[in-house]
Amino acid sequence: MNQRNYQRELEGILTVLQAEAKTPRLFLHSCCAPCSSYVLEYLSQYFEITVYFYNPNIYPPEEYGKRVQEEERLIREMDFVHPVKMIAAPYRPEEFYRIARGLEHEPEGGERCLKCYELRLREAARLAKEMGFDFFTTTLTISPLKRADRLNAAGEAAGREFGVAFLPSDFKKKNGYKRSTELSREYGLYRQDYCGCVYSMKERERRGL
Repeated sequence: MNQRNYQRELEGILTVLQAEAKTPRLFLHSCCAPCSSYVLEYLSQYFEITVYFYNPNIYPPEEYGKRVQEEERLIREMDFVHPVKMIAAPYRPEEFYRIARGLEHEPEGGERCLKCYELRLREAARLAKEMGFDFFTTTLTISPLKRADRLNAAGEAAGREFGVAFLPSDFKKKNGYKRSTELSREYGLYRQDYCGCVYSMKERERRGL
């Protein structure tokens, strides 16, 4: 079975879009400012973007607020080819704990994480359809610790469910992750040392990281 090259698929879509007169609108789910930095630099060449910060997995509430503020600051300070806006969802951790029930002891990258991806991408797809966006996608594939195949499968499933096009990606490719670290330094972005949820925090503490 051949492994899909999501970056190549994305580049093919972007080539087609460049030939069209209209600038499409993209609803971009973002987990944090560092991860979105390169993605925004890259995709704002082709899309009018609305960043959607919806991450009910984040713990504690102060961390959620800090990540929202950094995302807002990055969007204010960066220069973009096409406009970039932002919507920050209210902090609703109960939505994450509902899907994590029974999976509390799963390791990072396991079934709990997959359910978390599905939760966030379904909500992004629902709103993208409701608000009339041409595409939606997520910044999550920029992380070297997250599997692009699982994220793209979850995004495509959500897109089919709600009837909106999912933009495939593997943003870590083509030095995307490296560029995100450079931009994080350039803008002095706060970089968290755990994925976001209380379980990833506890796992980091167990490992003494």
